[in-house]
Amino acid sequence: MSRNPRKKYPKAGVKWYVSTHSADRHVDGVTKEISPRQAYIRCKKPFRLNEILDVVIDAPERYLEFKAEVVWSNIHGYDDDITPRGMGVRFLKISEEDQKYISDLIEENPVASEYLDGMTTDVGTN
Repeated sequence: MSRNPRKKYPKAGVKWYVSTHSADRHVDGVTKEISPRQAYIRCKKPFRLNEILDVVIDAPERYLEFKAEVVWSNIHGYDDDITPRGMGVRFLKISEEDQKYISDLIEENPVASEYLDGMTTDVGTN
C-alpha cells in the first residue's frame, strides 16, 4: 500500500478580514480557510506566485500578524463558489502563540477541502 507523500493538516473554514501588503501593493480580502501553517484568502486581485507579503488577519479577539509567501493564485481563473478568486499563502514567520490560537479554533470548526492540502508547509516561528 502506498502513502500519499503530502501531509495534510486540519484547517478551519472562517471568514475573517485580511489586509495584505507587498513592497508596492495593498490588497484586502477575507479568509476562506486557515490552518496553523497556511491560509486561503479570497480577494479581487490576488498577488502573483512567490510574492512575499505582510499579512494582518482580524480574528475574533485578536490580530494575527505574519509574513507569508503566495503559493497558489487564480489571478486569471474563475471567480465562483467552487473556485473563488484568491490566493493560498504559506506562513513564513508566525508566532507560536498565533499558531496555537489557530489550532484551538480548528478543533471547534474543522472543514474538509483541497484548497490548502497541496501547499508546502515549512514554517518558521518568530
